[in-house]
Amino acid sequence: MNQSEEIIRVENLSKSFGTTDVITDISFSVYRGEVLGIIGPSGSGKSTILRCVTQLESVSGGSVTICGKQLVKDGVYADRKAQRDIALKVGLVFQNFNLFPHYSVLKNITDAQIHVLGRSKDEAEHTAMQLLTRVGLSAKAANYPCELSGGQQQRVSIARALALKPEVLLFDEPTSALDPELTGEILAVIKDLAEERMTMVVVTHEMAFARDTSNHIIFMDGGVIVEEGDPQEVISNPRQARTKAFLARFNA
Repeated sequence: MNQSEEIIRVENLSKSFGTTDVITDISFSVYRGEVLGIIGPSGSGKSTILRCVTQLESVSGGSVTICGKQLVKDGVYADRKAQRDIALKVGLVFQNFNLFPHYSVLKNITDAQIHVLGRSKDEAEHTAMQLLTRVGLSAKAANYPCELSGGQQQRVSIARALALKPEVLLFDEPTSALDPELTGEILAVIKDLAEERMTMVVVTHEMAFARDTSNHIIFMDGGVIVEEGDPQEVISNPRQARTKAFLARFNA
């Protein structure tokens, strides 16, 4: 892997809501083609990191750089145009799908392509059908989200994110809203993307998946990074007592 191709750099990131510190002094980098796994208990700040990187939340302090472009430096944001340009480089897949219920599957995937990227309807639909084929749902293009299983809806949301050709794709616990039997189909799609060297950050409670798919892993608790490193080492042989306690059930 070319370590010079840094896609995300987060330095000393902090986020507070009022007097409550949610994340404190978080730093990490993600390189092109790498999968970063983020694990930890609920409320540890994992999703907040993704929301700060995707501009859904404003940071309280620290710096974020995406594809060499500074989004925020020491808590001060770039101008609006720079923010918009950077936002297009990052895709986010939510845990609850966030599809438009009144749009067909096809329109869910084409709408942003047309209105954000300025693609023609024909070009957007061609891209959408290619992606639906890729996630095994080309036959569902005319259906509405309510007619799909949770796993199918999540695959549509992955296709929608990919349609904008982001440099990096972020997943916020993409299987947590699914029945266990549907989880595998989403993890298979993410594994396929990893094999294609898609740069990704995956917040997940699926420990085996995080261990086997990530190039690097971070364990968070209480808004800080407790331990990080090689996925096999962190998950199978953690050094810190808090990491050991969290992973005790998985490693038993």
